[in-house]
Amino acid sequence: MKTMLKSPVLLFLGILALGGCTIEKKVYQYPADHTPPATPRGVMSVTGDGYVELFWFESDEPDLQGYRVYRSYTLNGEYVFQSTVRNGYYRDNSVVNGVTYYYAVAAFDDAENESELSPEDVFDTPRPAGYDLLLFDPEYRGDLAGFDFSNQRRVAFDSPAADIIVDYDNELGAFFIDAGNVDIDIQDFGYTGSLDDVDWAPEDGWSNVGWVEAIAGHSYIVWTADDHYAKFRVTEIGTNSILLDWAYQAVTSNPELKPPARGTGFLRPNARTAALGKQ
Repeated sequence: MKTMLKSPVLLFLGILALGGCTIEKKVYQYPADHTPPATPRGVMSVTGDGYVELFWFESDEPDLQGYRVYRSYTLNGEYVFQSTVRNGYYRDNSVVNGVTYYYAVAAFDDAENESELSPEDVFDTPRPAGYDLLLFDPEYRGDLAGFDFSNQRRVAFDSPAADIIVDYDNELGAFFIDAGNVDIDIQDFGYTGSLDDVDWAPEDGWSNVGWVEAIAGHSYIVWTADDHYAKFRVTEIGTNSILLDWAYQAVTSNPELKPPARGTGFLRPNARTAALGKQ
């Protein structure tokens, strides 16, 4: 039987095969990737009740695989791996209210190269918080006119545990919120989109009369007698009550709400009318 080789290339290969020769295939060796991705930047935290949320700027490097989140109990201590995520967000649910945690984030690529830890000093202290707290005008429900932040419970308007007390002024036709006693400071932080907009106690702005007008959409800061900070936001004002969102810092003098210079006393609530120029 006659066999026909269909091209010069095939003919050449056939000759080599008959002659016992072989053709070597050239293999290209690519250098191993030992370059880590860029270190994550812009890491920030948001405090929650029993959780901490982390955010950072995402990288657009083509070989990026994700991020590794680390946590420590001290700024310069050992950072322990917590979780791997694919984008610039992580929620830490394994925390305890009142305990401060420090965080850092590293990026890694498809060759398992890992970057340095993020350079920002990121720490957070989860704290108790609540929504839709209903406090009443004392003349309507005096037993539910005050709030004790440390125990997260409503108390009577005359309770020694009350940090804030709701009060309705009939002459002025408005609700006010009083500090529970002369050792508690309070201030109106102004209008905020949410309670999360309040993350630091200002150096000044504390009420020198011991009370503030309750205004829907305004947030307020409280400095308790035992050196804790709290905040609340008036979400709704009704006929006999007001509705609040609130949060309490369980750690004394927490840097997230640093202590300003405490004022020197204030007028008691019954002096409100005179202080406002109303007789």
